[in-house]
Amino acid sequence: MQGSARAGESITVSAGATMTEAMQELAASFEKQHGVQVACNFGASGQLLQQIAQGAPVDVFASADQATMDKALAQNLIVPDTRRDFARNRLVLITPAGSRPLTALKDLTRLERIAVGNPDFVPIGRYTRKALEPDGLWQELAPRFVMGVTVRQVLDYVARGEAEAGFVFATDALVAGAKVQSQSDILPPQPISYPAAVLSQSTMQPAARAFVAFLAGAEGQAILARHGFIPLE
Repeated sequence: MQGSARAGESITVSAGATMTEAMQELAASFEKQHGVQVACNFGASGQLLQQIAQGAPVDVFASADQATMDKALAQNLIVPDTRRDFARNRLVLITPAGSRPLTALKDLTRLERIAVGNPDFVPIGRYTRKALEPDGLWQELAPRFVMGVTVRQVLDYVARGEAEAGFVFATDALVAGAKVQSQSDILPPQPISYPAAVLSQSTMQPAARAFVAFLAGAEGQAILARHGFIPLE
């Protein structure tokens, strides 16, 4: 369905928890520009996908990884030609402020509580597993894991000192500010990109398409950059 957004319409966006602050600003800016109200729903990307599959009234889905969006495509939940990447991020290792810095991933073996995302539901968990598996650390450290159901729960565990270390996105570490210290130089690099797409069930497809385009446009990219996301190339 083609067309353009019309003032007075409203859409619902389901987005990964790591996008909370940025997406709220994006929604407000889009609403001011187009007169379209944007309601945001945040959570683990996998759980959001389950809600959508069960019929949750959502117009746009923004995932923190490609794998979850691939599942949405396989289930015919999204309009294929609306899918597009709109942001990139980095995986970082965080520790509570003032704690002893870690100089290598192997240093994690001297810790007792390590916060990670549950890889069955949250992308940060899968990125973490990918970073730790090559050296066998995912299996070795498993008994010490404190599982979070969202990346923000992982962040909170470390910020409150309930875990000695944790893995989050760089943008989440920025949100925590001085409560945590972060480093990425000891982590193997891996591409992290965020896709968005219009839902097949959406009855507001022109407005939803306009919002997805806004995310990848100049104003949307500027907002994302202010929140620490890496602009599209």
